[in-house]
Amino acid sequence: MSFTRVLIANRGEIARRIQRGCRKLGLESVAVFSEADRDAPFVTEADHALCIGGAAPSESYLNVDAILDAARAAGAGAVHPGYGFLSENAGFAAAVEAAGLVFIGPGPDAIARMGSKIEAKAAAEAARTADEEAAARAAEAPVETTPQDDPGMLGSVRKRFTNLFGS
Repeated sequence: MSFTRVLIANRGEIARRIQRGCRKLGLESVAVFSEADRDAPFVTEADHALCIGGAAPSESYLNVDAILDAARAAGAGAVHPGYGFLSENAGFAAAVEAAGLVFIGPGPDAIARMGSKIEAKAAAEAARTADEEAAARAAEAPVETTPQDDPGMLGSVRKRFTNLFGS
């Protein structure tokens, strides 16, 4: 890993779970919080904590510039978005990467693709592996005997496998 400190761009129990994961990995956690969450457990249990704005999420947890400023101020090398808020925001993931930080999660392109039902379905179709298609062909291929019935069958099994799946 090229970082030792992770800013968690989330709050509450989600942030606490990520903090526990960081501790297990020997990483320091940085909590960002709104003025309303100042005394919350996720703030007091973090290794470092920075207030990023007012109580309204738009003033704090959804404020990309404030989060990136906090990451720089805390010396974080990575940002974990948690769940909700900015976790499915491709622009946020791109901004984190553009700031020279590691985004812990899918890349901006993947987030954008999965954010569109049409693109997500197309990506899932494209991801069908050759193994799935080969397994379907193998399920349709008849098997006349077993190796126990014919000791010389191993060669024919290899030949059939090669014919079905390639080398």
